[in-house]
Amino acid sequence: MLTISSLTYKIGARTILDECDVTIMDNWKVGVVGLNGAGKSTLFKLIAGELTPDGGSVEMNAKQRMGMVRQDIPEVETSLIDLVLEAHEEMAGLWKATETEEDPNKIADIYQRLSDMDAYSAPAKASRLLTGLGFTEEQLSEPFSSFSGGWRMRVALAAALFVEPEILLLDEPTNHLDLEAIMWLESYLASYPHTLLIISHDREVLNKCIDHVIHVDRQKLKMYTGNYDTFERERAEALGLQQKMHEKQKVERAHMQKFVDRFKAQASKASQAQSRMKALQRMDIVDAVIADRAVHFTFPNPKEISSPMISINGTDIGYTEGQPILKNVRESINPDDRIALLGANGNGKSTLIKLIADKLSPMSGDVFRSPKLRIGYFSQHQTEELDVNSTPYQEMLSLMRKSIPDITEPKVRAKLGAFGFSRDLADNRIKSLSGGEKARLLFAFMSFDAPHLLLLDEPTNHLDIDAREALVHALNNYEGAIIIVSHDPNMVERVADRLWVVRDGGCHHFDGDLEDYRTFTMQARRDARKEGKKKKEKTVAPVESKPATTPQALAKLEKKITKLEAKKTELETLMSAEGFYTKLHEETAEVQEKHAKITADLEVVEAEWLEVQEG
Repeated sequence: MLTISSLTYKIGARTILDECDVTIMDNWKVGVVGLNGAGKSTLFKLIAGELTPDGGSVEMNAKQRMGMVRQDIPEVETSLIDLVLEAHEEMAGLWKATETEEDPNKIADIYQRLSDMDAYSAPAKASRLLTGLGFTEEQLSEPFSSFSGGWRMRVALAAALFVEPEILLLDEPTNHLDLEAIMWLESYLASYPHTLLIISHDREVLNKCIDHVIHVDRQKLKMYTGNYDTFERERAEALGLQQKMHEKQKVERAHMQKFVDRFKAQASKASQAQSRMKALQRMDIVDAVIADRAVHFTFPNPKEISSPMISINGTDIGYTEGQPILKNVRESINPDDRIALLGANGNGKSTLIKLIADKLSPMSGDVFRSPKLRIGYFSQHQTEELDVNSTPYQEMLSLMRKSIPDITEPKVRAKLGAFGFSRDLADNRIKSLSGGEKARLLFAFMSFDAPHLLLLDEPTNHLDIDAREALVHALNNYEGAIIIVSHDPNMVERVADRLWVVRDGGCHHFDGDLEDYRTFTMQARRDARKEGKKKKEKTVAPVESKPATTPQALAKLEKKITKLEAKKTELETLMSAEGFYTKLHEETAEVQEKHAKITADLEVVEAEWLEVQEG
């Protein structure tokens, strides 16, 4: 159990959390939500002991371990799988001790502890975590230093999951994941065996993974039971009642004030007026509902244009210094298309968008674009290219003058106002804007001239849940074409009506919805893991990747399971026998290696049995 009592934290004169109380029971899965800047990450740091509170306390069972995703893994040459295995410090220390300890009794205790924590199946578990997060079997033995930042964060996430602490804190774990890895993570977290606290702006992740919500709002913490949708409904109902009470009290106050103003000068009514004045002073006015909703914005609608707007004809796409990333792409884009590009990171989604945006030339083949076509292009990396010392108004003015030299100030400000930029905000330095405000500024830049096609490459990275909702609303009211790359399943489901899968060097239409794609992806990953294990000759005798659902097939696999279980039991009996650990190290090691291999083989065959059983 995790108990937060009277927790207070301040930064200078600003209070972030004030006298907060909440209790989290064991095995709860809690989503921590609230506006950007409300104090969610600060709360995590206080729980983890990285910050010292100004008042109150955070208490937990002393025997429980707490875990977070490490942000500071050094650039080491250690392989991915070894780095994940080393994250479990106790297990790693015990294995190291087996190489140096000479006392037979202590050796026995060490191996017993390793057996208790299921250390023999640890490599298989680490492999499942890494491949689930998008690594191939071949990459597991590659050095950590050879991977880029986003992939390194996946390793750090795998390490945190591998340790499986009794209290796991995850702060935006999907930020560096593609849609396919997020789908896997949703499933994994939903069955996490201990307490989970997760900060996320992805409502689908929250809906699938949590059973409670902590809302961080106006320096307080409030607990709700249920998933994110349940929280949103209850919150809306509470705000509605609060608003009604506020309106009722406002009318009552106005009536009382009118009486005071009318009769306070009359002697006969003076005492009543005085009484009403005191009542007014005592009156506990319910706060009006402050609109927490994200700023609503609007993409201007384009003029009509004929089909197709773009036609890609047998095109190889890539960069001049290398081989094509995508080959023989043949696609057309029409004015009413709403397309989501799916596929794992690195498969070429952003490359295809750059070709469509005319920011990348084809290596072969040709691309037709309508002469009247205007394209609005948003990339997640554009925020890094903004002139941070300029202002939104200055940048929009410069942009619009290129096509309208005599553009007036009111028209420039109107374009910014459509994306939530007041005069004051438009005149602030860009360096003072939040991540979400910078994203909205880029939306304003890309759409000022009413483009026929919006290309959105990961548009939600810096947006909170409410801002994402505003973006979905704006896109669904926009009358032009949209191509979107997003790791937000909720946005893909609500905006796109066509799915293109970018994988294996090509672009393919997917006939189905996102749930069908989820099933397809999970099966593809299972097949890839099995194939990778076969290549490493770590599996038992090969079976068909999709065995027929027959009694004979089931019986064959059940016979293998029985045989492997008997061997495993035999080895475990041997390992638990008195005097086993007093034998030569080579003898005990050989038995343990056999046990680890049989455990891995059994896991593979059981997975195949389940697959056949499910048909």
